[in-house]
Amino acid sequence: MADDLVQETLVRALSKAEQFEPGTNLRAWLFSILRNFFLEQTRRNTREKEILSDYASCPDRVTQSRSPTQERETIRELDHFLWTLSPLLREALVLIGAQEMSYEDAAMVCGVTVGTMKVRVSRARAQLQVLLEAPDAPEEPSAAC
Repeated sequence: MADDLVQETLVRALSKAEQFEPGTNLRAWLFSILRNFFLEQTRRNTREKEILSDYASCPDRVTQSRSPTQERETIRELDHFLWTLSPLLREALVLIGAQEMSYEDAAMVCGVTVGTMKVRVSRARAQLQVLLEAPDAPEEPSAAC
């Protein structure tokens, strides 16, 4: 985690090198970037957990065509199936679907190209669809992209 934090700090600092003012404290500037990135990640993780728990506990956000008990069961199933996806596919789906990030932003967070992010989301959606249509099928996490 710390290595990732330092690496991302350096990547961001290099991409914004023109914003550094010569004669100022480089260490303080880098620390500010590091701190801001850490806080961004913390907020993102907290928000992700809130969204997932809110989604699991509020079945009335889903269509009201079925009983509340059926809706809760559907949400539990979806939550269960979401966790059967590989971590890469699950991350892509949560970033795009739950956090409503753009493909470009999600790709930047994951350190992949936009095309790779689109493929991961597509695969995750397809696998969830298959799992939801045939819940009795054996559940194996999918291979990484």
